[in-house]
Amino acid sequence: MTHLKNLAVAAVFGFAASVAGAETVLIHGEAGPNRGARANALQWFADQVAERSQNDLRLDIQWGGALFKSNAAVQSIGDGVADMGSVIAVYYPQEMAGYGIADLPVNNPDAWVGMRATDELMRTSPEIAENLAEKNLVYIGTWTTSQVNIGCKGDAIRSVSDISGKKVRGVGAYGKVFGDEGANMVNMSIYDAYQGLDTGLIDCSQGYSYAVAALKQAEVMDNYTLLNWGQVGGLGIFMNKDMFDSLTADQQQVLMATGEDMSDEFGRMITAANDNAIAAMKEQGVEVIELPDAERAKLVDAGQKFLAEWVETANATGLPGQKLLDDYQALIAKYTAERDTNGYPWAAKND
Repeated sequence: MTHLKNLAVAAVFGFAASVAGAETVLIHGEAGPNRGARANALQWFADQVAERSQNDLRLDIQWGGALFKSNAAVQSIGDGVADMGSVIAVYYPQEMAGYGIADLPVNNPDAWVGMRATDELMRTSPEIAENLAEKNLVYIGTWTTSQVNIGCKGDAIRSVSDISGKKVRGVGAYGKVFGDEGANMVNMSIYDAYQGLDTGLIDCSQGYSYAVAALKQAEVMDNYTLLNWGQVGGLGIFMNKDMFDSLTADQQQVLMATGEDMSDEFGRMITAANDNAIAAMKEQGVEVIELPDAERAKLVDAGQKFLAEWVETANATGLPGQKLLDDYQALIAKYTAERDTNGYPWAAKND
């Protein structure tokens, strides 16, 4: 009798679901707030998933670390605390070594090129896919912070020799290279850099153009040097593998295709945001400096040892480190050539 009752209840709920449209709701955990370029790109992803699936799939984004903080994302998504979520690779140098390749100081400052290269590597490497599967994760799509530059109060950085003696807030391996070049590195959040520059606790802060604008740091900067060097790109969307595997092939395709297209949409957003930020700095009287090619080459060379360290880390986790690095650099060359030949994809759409 109980079995029949359960069947009846299930039938009622099943009928109700079919009437309501039978959508699948995916819970997405995001540690950041619902504002800014990356938040806009995540909302674009959610809207596109709903539209492309004809509302068969929908994302319920939990903003501001409501489900988990950035340093708990990998385990939380793998354990099913959320169906999917945003992951920042720098918090997981071992567990997410494959994805951490996007944070290396390689010779590529272009946000779109970096995202496209990272995205293709993450989608096509069976070794990375297998490594993620061990953590019950599936890669969906990627973002980037865009290129790392440096703003200073006082004397500008016009050459590598100008780095020595400066008190600098750094970013990952880019900061370590500056330390090797004689900077006095100060452990400080990007959110505290305004006060640090204002009070003289630091002379310079590495960061991203759109962030300088968002955090009003140009108010306490005299100059801003475009390093044209590299970026931090290991942040993106990952999904619980059990949940992904439970979806239909069509649903999986919607998520994957939308995740791939996100590189173009975020590339458009972040390129415009950076261009606008640099224009605003100039209007505020900040001197914007382009690091000469010969000086940039010195930074690229100085970063090589950190690429070698990453290869060792990747090898230790069972990944073919040198092969992945070679593949990644080949993909950067591929998408650089595509950009040079065809322009950015959003530019073509606007023509």
